[in-house]
Amino acid sequence: MTVIQERPATDAPRVLWQVDAGGWLLTGYEYLVGQHPDLSPGSPDLGPFLDALTVMSVTPWPEQVRKKPLHIRWTGFFPDDRCPDLAGRALVHSDVSPLNMLATANGIRVLDWALACPGPAWADTAFAIPRFIHAGHTGEQAEALARAVPAYRTAEPSAVATFAATLCGVWESRAATDPAPHRAPLCFSRSCKRAAGLRARHDCCPLSNG
Repeated sequence: MTVIQERPATDAPRVLWQVDAGGWLLTGYEYLVGQHPDLSPGSPDLGPFLDALTVMSVTPWPEQVRKKPLHIRWTGFFPDDRCPDLAGRALVHSDVSPLNMLATANGIRVLDWALACPGPAWADTAFAIPRFIHAGHTGEQAEALARAVPAYRTAEPSAVATFAATLCGVWESRAATDPAPHRAPLCFSRSCKRAAGLRARHDCCPLSNG
């Protein structure tokens, strides 16, 4: 057994040990006490959630881990000439559901990194916008929350618009080809496209962070 005292990724549970035997790799993580964060308007979990997004946004992808970058994963869902919009080498969790997080006494801890990939530094914050809307925020409120994360606030509006339109297409495709109850609430075609439109207009009409 190998004893380890490190985190596999920013804000993730600490890895305590690993056993590699018989063709299996067993990993033991620290036990965390907490609840899934509440992202509804006025929740005290919103601040720590945004803090976690900010920390992840400045964390580089571990180059020793080979995963398809976001723009490769989503090939076919956006025009070829928009590929640079979704390219990047930041650590992207890509599934920032509250069910993949725990609100602990030491802040938000992020779980289930199976879908992590390299991508834009602002991507996880953009992924969070439909989650905010699903939790009860308006599109404008969700956008204002996202802009509290510097990487998202300074992202190119056209790149975020590409992301929003592509995410809608990806989720609609998954809902059609592999329907599941948990996917239905996330098919926010109108909300995603509205968010894309809001972000694209920031150059002329910036939304307030307050």
